[in-house]
Amino acid sequence: MAIALGIPFLAGLVFLTLTPRRVEEVMPNLLDLALSAAHRIGWESLDFTRLEIIANVLVFVPVGILSFLFVPRRWWPIALMPGPALSLSIEIAQRLALPHRAATVTDVVANSGGALIGVFVAIACTLLFAPRSTRNPSRTLEVS
Repeated sequence: MAIALGIPFLAGLVFLTLTPRRVEEVMPNLLDLALSAAHRIGWESLDFTRLEIIANVLVFVPVGILSFLFVPRRWWPIALMPGPALSLSIEIAQRLALPHRAATVTDVVANSGGALIGVFVAIACTLLFAPRSTRNPSRTLEVS
C-alpha cells in the first residue's frame, strides 16, 4: 500500500520541484485563492513567502511518513535521513540545472522540518493504533 501511494506522490514531487517553471507560474490562481482565503479569515500577515514556507513543510510530511514505513522499526532513526537528503538533492539539482529556480537553504530547512514532522506523525500513529502483542513476558512459577 505504501508503494502504491508513494510512487505517485514522489513523481508529483519531482514534477513540482524539478520542472523548468516555478510553481507560481504554473498555479497562480491556486496561490491567489489560498492567500485571499487566509486574508478573509483574518490571517493578514500571510504573504507569498510565508505561504511558500508552509507549503514546503506540508509537502514533505508524507516523505517522512513514507520513510518511516519503509525502514525496519528497530532502525527507525534512519527514517529521519531521507527527507533532508531528498530536499538537499532537489535544491542542488535546482541550483545546477535550473538556474531560474530559487535554490535556498530556507527550502531545505522547511522541507526537512516537514519530513521530521511526518516521521513523528507515523511514530505517534504506530504507538496509538498498532495492534498490541498478546504475548505475556512474565512467567508463572510452578511449584513442584
